[in-house]
Amino acid sequence: MPSPFPGMDPYLEGYLWPDVHNSLASKIRQQLVPKLRPRYTARLEIYLAEDTYPSGEVGILYPDVEVLRMRESQKKSAPHSPSASNVESRITITAPLTLPLIQPVEVRIPVVEIRDTANNQLVTSIEILSPVNKREPGLTDYRSKRQRLYNANVHLVEIDFLRRGTKPFNHPNIPSVPYLVTVTRAGSGLVDIWPIKLEDNLPIIPLPLRQPDADVALSLSDAFNDIYDEAAYDLSIDYSQTPPPPKFSLYEKQWIKGLLKTE
Repeated sequence: MPSPFPGMDPYLEGYLWPDVHNSLASKIRQQLVPKLRPRYTARLEIYLAEDTYPSGEVGILYPDVEVLRMRESQKKSAPHSPSASNVESRITITAPLTLPLIQPVEVRIPVVEIRDTANNQLVTSIEILSPVNKREPGLTDYRSKRQRLYNANVHLVEIDFLRRGTKPFNHPNIPSVPYLVTVTRAGSGLVDIWPIKLEDNLPIIPLPLRQPDADVALSLSDAFNDIYDEAAYDLSIDYSQTPPPPKFSLYEKQWIKGLLKTE
């Protein structure tokens, strides 16, 4: 069963995202390998990032295990005025609020790497952004990685299918859209940008290789539709509920309401 959304499905940005992330990386690799051979191939690389401030994702990406216990102090009347020493012996000191200690979370982030088959050198890196890449301290770390790839003459493709967080690449001419795909060609000093609105189909983008080899096409729409169907995400989503945050604009709310009414 396909997603009711023509492009990215915002209902997948919550607890299902790790599965979506891994599945999308694998499907992109599957789509690319026949187009790349024999001079190139695509490999999955997993790197670890520590989410040191996961509290913002509790109830969205991570399970909501937070338990709040409020304690009301009760006053007990006494028939007589006890001595100070007797009062101290009966006092139980309790905090009015108890919260669980939120520990850092280790996040596994898959990356699709296009490498030449002759020397196994990295040519193009396809980064599917994780929530940890879009807020501090992970945002600074990820921006440093982007710069290292550019300095190493590696093409960079960034797929941002998450509405929340800060986009690693910002420019005043980029429209305010929920999703963004960028292609940075090594040494060019230019970034090709695909702004994606909620109602847009996902694009077909070019993946640069080494000169004089031509770009290969990556259909993000095909990849996304395939994983949605294969993983049967529709069985895990209640479309009558509100999607994960952040909140939508009034126009987006009305558009979603009209879309889901037609399903």
